Amino acid sequence: MPGRPAWPLHWAEGIGSNSAAPDELLIRLLDVAEGFLHGCDRPAVLDAAVAHPDPRVRSRPADTFRPKLTSDQWVRLVRAEPSPSRRVLWAEHACAWGVELPEDLYDDLLVGPLRAKAAELPGLPAHYLPGLAADADPRVRATACARWEDLAAPLRERLLADTDDAVRTAALLGHHVGVPMPHEVFTALPVPRRALEQCLLETELEAALVRDGDAEVRRALAANPRLGAHSVAVLAQDPYDDIRSVVALRPDLTEEQRAAVRFDFDPTSMSRTVPWVESLHGDAGAMRRLAVSSHPLIRRSVARARHLPSDVVERLARDEDRTVRLFLAESCDDAPAELLLEVWRWWDGSFSYPGRPRSHPNFPRTGLLRYIGDPVGRMRRLALDDPESTPADVARLARDPEAEVRCRAAEDPRLSPADAVRLLNDPADCVRGNAIRNPQLPARVLAGLLHDRATACAAATNPAIPIPVLHRILAAAAAAA
Repeated sequence: MPGRPAWPLHWAEGIGSNSAAPDELLIRLLDVAEGFLHGCDRPAVLDAAVAHPDPRVRSRPADTFRPKLTSDQWVRLVRAEPSPSRRVLWAEHACAWGVELPEDLYDDLLVGPLRAKAAELPGLPAHYLPGLAADADPRVRATACARWEDLAAPLRERLLADTDDAVRTAALLGHHVGVPMPHEVFTALPVPRRALEQCLLETELEAALVRDGDAEVRRALAANPRLGAHSVAVLAQDPYDDIRSVVALRPDLTEEQRAAVRFDFDPTSMSRTVPWVESLHGDAGAMRRLAVSSHPLIRRSVARARHLPSDVVERLARDEDRTVRLFLAESCDDAPAELLLEVWRWWDGSFSYPGRPRSHPNFPRTGLLRYIGDPVGRMRRLALDDPESTPADVARLARDPEAEVRCRAAEDPRLSPADAVRLLNDPADCVRGNAIRNPQLPARVLAGLLHDRATACAAATNPAIPIPVLHRILAAAAAAA
């Protein structure tokens, strides 16, 4: 039964994902639909987007999980943004992606009501700090205190004596990172948690707080990098699991000390790279030491390094924690082929690393045809990646009992037109979607799919559509916009 007729706007998003669409067509598409920019990595199109007069279009490539903008494009995006709040937001994003902002842009960002927020930018040059420390706005002066080590002694003294309570508190917190905080200062703080988490405390005060009956106090102290060794040892024996678990991830523990801590760990929970381990990724000795850690999160964080010594790779590739092996396959360019194949049996990509392990440079590219009869469907999928595979192998797997195997066959450019049409009626959505996008579809069938509202968007991504037809489709979509 024919579906409901498609509207021209159903084609717009699909054109943006069509690999055959030329840059100039996608640049025209910016005036009709900009959603495709989320996955766009074409420099000319991104250049046009960041220079577009519509701020919604300009912001789209930056407002994504994995922006593909160059440093120059980031700077132009920040400059062109008329909204002060959005301008600071894009500057924050740019700095987070390692972009060095030019000084005249900092001059612009530090003017107006949002300068307190702009003063928090991590790349802010130190020569701006004296002006911020003397700013009329106490929020700006308080922000300057976060860069305490970069402030000259006279500025520190002025901030410690500031007339504003919030500024004085921020100054005290900065001051007592290096100077032990006495009991009377601690008790006078309006909110002591930050002091517990980051300040150097006088010995008597620290000892009293570590043995405090309040678990929240000990919980805050557990991650304080300036805590003394004796206090760390006390908290390592704390009756609360979560406090001991924080202690177990401290960078100042030896691996022997870490192994003695009874920490709580759920191997199925989402884990992030431990920052201090990440900072040591370039240190081969540290990686060797930490790769044998008793803590899975430490080993997982080591596995996230892009390059590792061969002996560390060999050890982690045999790790008992499956997630360590997964992270090694996703992140480390030195992961061995055997590990990548092993991980592929149970993992075919995440949102953060969508192509791994199959797209890993060490993933086997030959000898895969032997898996065409493997009992595991995911392994049978690999057979079509072998350069010795044939259209007959594609036809065979297009009739596989498992949907994920048929899905792989449906995207293969060697699929026969007859099988491409047949798979349009497959019970699995992913198979039908790949068949719609397969360039082997007969033109008459593809035209019908373009005019069906249910399939129009996917059909517009088919690279077999002639370029002149794509231009006509875009013209129709633009007229309907």
